[in-house]
Amino acid sequence: MSRIAVFNQKGGVGKTTTTLNLTALLARRGADPLVIDLDPQAHLTAICGSAVTAPERSLYGFYCNGATLGGLIKFVNSPGWKIIPSHLDLSKVDTQHGKGPNVLNRLNAGIVRENLNTDRPILMDICPMLGVLSLNGVFAADHVLVPISSDFLAVRGALQMERTLRALEQVLKKRVERRYVLTRFDARRKMSWDIDQQLRARFGGEVCETRIAENVSIAESPSYNRDVFEHAPGSRGAQDYTALLDELERCGFLQ
Repeated sequence: MSRIAVFNQKGGVGKTTTTLNLTALLARRGADPLVIDLDPQAHLTAICGSAVTAPERSLYGFYCNGATLGGLIKFVNSPGWKIIPSHLDLSKVDTQHGKGPNVLNRLNAGIVRENLNTDRPILMDICPMLGVLSLNGVFAADHVLVPISSDFLAVRGALQMERTLRALEQVLKKRVERRYVLTRFDARRKMSWDIDQQLRARFGGEVCETRIAENVSIAESPSYNRDVFEHAPGSRGAQDYTALLDELERCGFLQ
């Protein structure tokens, strides 16, 4: 089954929202997905109602206390999927560990050792800072999904991500398959279409055909600790994320 890192070095692009809604839809389709929250801000963990007070009960325990990944899994409010929660103390991992090959491959090794990916997809919400946590996510992933918000700095952020992935490929000795997906797309704005054209000219078929439109239901659902399908199943946001998952499955990016 696929392991997807949802990653962009630019914040505020819909990374956590995309992870949340793709996972929720996979669960509704019976895929039993697992999310790993690699962002010390722990926004996804909070939305899922899975916050922990003790850092050792979060992913931090895997890096710093020898906990198993399986022992950290929690059920979320919405049925059908699970999460390994984050905690603010995860921000200490960069200073507590070096950046040698062993620590950068630690998450991948743990997933393989515990057979967590045999019969379920894994999605990883990656922190925007390039460090031990984000590199662990990319090293553990089969594919990288890059959400790009339809704003002025979007193309610059996409080019930075492309440079980062190319640099990592020198270490991984393979090409990292990626897809770029436009979020917060407003069809009424010329700038949104300009950004769409620029990205397609630069990245071609790696840009998803599906665009995630600017949508109130997507924006407000996390404040109710819900995914968009639970909050507003008939909304444009639910339709767009359904189309995105269908596209990713159809092209074999997510299995």
